[in-house]
Amino acid sequence: MSGASTFLGRMADASRERVRRARLAVSEGMLADRARSAPAAPPLKLGGFDLIAELKLRSPAAGGLAARSFDRGKQLAAYARGGAAAISVLTEPDEFDGAIDHLVEAAADLAPHGCPVMRKDFLTSPYQVLEARAAGAGGVLVIVTMLEDSEVRELVDCAREFGLFVLLEAFDRHDLERIAALPLDSDSQQVLAGVNCRDLRDLEVRFERFAELAPFLPGKLPTVAESGIATAADAATVSELGYDLALVGSSLMQAADPECALRDLLAAGRNVREDLRACS
Repeated sequence: MSGASTFLGRMADASRERVRRARLAVSEGMLADRARSAPAAPPLKLGGFDLIAELKLRSPAAGGLAARSFDRGKQLAAYARGGAAAISVLTEPDEFDGAIDHLVEAAADLAPHGCPVMRKDFLTSPYQVLEARAAGAGGVLVIVTMLEDSEVRELVDCAREFGLFVLLEAFDRHDLERIAALPLDSDSQQVLAGVNCRDLRDLEVRFERFAELAPFLPGKLPTVAESGIATAADAATVSELGYDLALVGSSLMQAADPECALRDLLAAGRNVREDLRACS
């Protein structure tokens, strides 16, 4: 869907090449066997307003987000103690310094906390969903705008088969309409609809996109505000707009006390929900 000249297009092309190389080392059948034998991931538990905290070592827009002495395990533990509903782990290697190994480590570290991990990458093939499940992930992110509807359905169907939740990421109204039109079986699978206010086609952040697209959010799915959320006021704003979760990466990675920062974001979003319920 996205041209190769854009950032998103380049990422999609690189993702397809990684799949091609991976298949040479491990067949899809062998990978599926590994996915089926992996321990079950903790379930995604939602209620009121929730946070997906992100482990992101580098951002193409902001540069490096982790010092040389950065301790991934310590950061993950802070997220879990802070009350994250799930933790997003970047696995894209070239622009985000991610790796599948980070997903494996996170899944093992967070299992005792009952907190699922989500693979965040530029997924183009069900093969990558199998990689995620084999690594211990409980969910995957799918960027709708860079895929055809048939490709999105393939990824969602594979995730359903292997018990993963899916965050379908949108950038505009057309993406949200495409998500709403998908034949989703919400009774058997958790599917979330997200709006990313950082357009990965040009890396521009427009916080106002959350308000512009709020009227078009699919009512049948939990909704996620992604990117651009740095303060308690930001969390309160997206909660008031009707988003059920926020996905927060850079601000938590740069926080001196990520556990405290996460708690503050959660409290702000939940306070808005409580006020709205009191007024209704």
